Amino acid sequence: MTTVDESVKGERSLARRIGDAVSGGLLQFVLLVVGAVWLLPTIGLLLSSLRSPEDMAETGWWKVLSEPSQLTFKSYSSLLENSDITQSLVNTALITVPATLLVIVIGSLTGYAFAWMEFPGRDWWFLIVVGLLVVPVQLALVPIAKLFGDIGIFGSLFGVILFHVGFGLPFAVFLLRNFFAEIPRELLEAARLDGAGELRLFVRVVMPLGAPAIASLGIFQFLWVWNDMLVALIFADTGNQPITVALQTQVRQFGNNVDVLGPGAFISMVIPLAVFFAFQRQFVSGVMAGAVK
Repeated sequence: MTTVDESVKGERSLARRIGDAVSGGLLQFVLLVVGAVWLLPTIGLLLSSLRSPEDMAETGWWKVLSEPSQLTFKSYSSLLENSDITQSLVNTALITVPATLLVIVIGSLTGYAFAWMEFPGRDWWFLIVVGLLVVPVQLALVPIAKLFGDIGIFGSLFGVILFHVGFGLPFAVFLLRNFFAEIPRELLEAARLDGAGELRLFVRVVMPLGAPAIASLGIFQFLWVWNDMLVALIFADTGNQPITVALQTQVRQFGNNVDVLGPGAFISMVIPLAVFFAFQRQFVSGVMAGAVK
């Protein structure tokens, strides 16, 4: 009887191992397919940017797979010679980097204040910040454009940065306040007993513990600002346009200028992807930490 039970258990365990192996292999296959489909537009854009305008007019980008001789870097040379596109890339960096850093710094300080500092009306102020999350960007375009015009910053890079910072802060404060509030109080009290002030406590204790959430916020803010076209289309002058507006202008004015549009669009796409993949470990850590808490 014991031998029969052991054989049945052995068969079940073997069947379970086979089932786990099949399910695991199937899951990996599905993930690979999803990843390939997700990356397919990027790969197609890359191969298109490495073809001549004549080849792109005749066949699709997949023709490169059978004729690798079509690959060329002439389009990227044309891109570097186009001052509008190159200046727009510089403008995009000048807008995105400050807007991201300012949101991280101000959002971190404000989130810490709402989480661990006592001041009159703290909960009501936090409710106001949360309420600002539901304000659509489109609703504020006209009044803020009028305000920026009155104070003389409409059309400048500073105006675009200020708009992105203003609309990025509510989410930043909400996210970081909730994350910082989960830090054990005993840890903060121990640092205070050691003589740490609020600023030193924030820099030495809170910031390292909140690094995953801060990295997640930085990725979200960077991607949002880099890929934005609506705000830049309204608030940026011709000389201050980012890459999204510059590419749209090239399509409108020079519809056959594909030797510049392809490389420009690929660079505009690949930089956010590179930022995401560079910080994906911190991003996943922040998401998992928030889920566990």
